[in-house]
Amino acid sequence: MTEKREKFVRLAEGRTRTALDAIRKIGNLSNKRAYEYDDQDVKKIIKALREATSDLERKFNSSSSGDTENFKL
Repeated sequence: MTEKREKFVRLAEGRTRTALDAIRKIGNLSNKRAYEYDDQDVKKIIKALREATSDLERKFNSSSSGDTENFKL
């Protein structure tokens, strides 16, 4: 493997594992005995995650980079 490929694989695997772990942790917030939230909160979270994955797809399908947003409820 080339140096660039090795670096990509190493970083992609680590960052993907971190992202998946973060998504699982967001899922843990669904525990109604521990947290209080409404449907609007859930919709905002899901919308933000969908937009982020759409941005990811666009970046891999083109060479342009988009602006990042900070998520807030």
